[in-house]
Amino acid sequence: MTKTNATTPPGTPVFPPGRYGRRREPRRHGRLLTALVLIAVVAAGAALAVRLYRQYGDPAYDPQVLGYTGITDSQIIITFRVNTPPGKGAVCAVRARAGDGAVVGRAEVTVAPDAPRVTYRLATSARPVTGEVLRCRPAG
Repeated sequence: MTKTNATTPPGTPVFPPGRYGRRREPRRHGRLLTALVLIAVVAAGAALAVRLYRQYGDPAYDPQVLGYTGITDSQIIITFRVNTPPGKGAVCAVRARAGDGAVVGRAEVTVAPDAPRVTYRLATSARPVTGEVLRCRPAG
């Protein structure tokens, strides 16, 4: 019996013919599809980051609660200051909370461009224990 050289390179597995189906060549468009999906995910993430920054992260409209007084069963007086760009007004969301953390009052307060310090009387549905300024955004 004579010896013949195998036609398959060394290191490649040899499978019985017809047993495991037809072998496919690696697809080239799979890499392109992966790259396109990756680019789309990065673009969507960047768009979401910009949107959330505009909605919640504008440091130009930074509120600071200076105090709250006049607490009764139906109101709280909140004094706060808003840092705004020169000549620009703001709209601030304020709220009052009860001792158990429930929100008992909520309002949006307009802040004039020339008066960054505001004292606002907030009506409440129960006795509040704290007043908060949640966020401020540009007026208009």
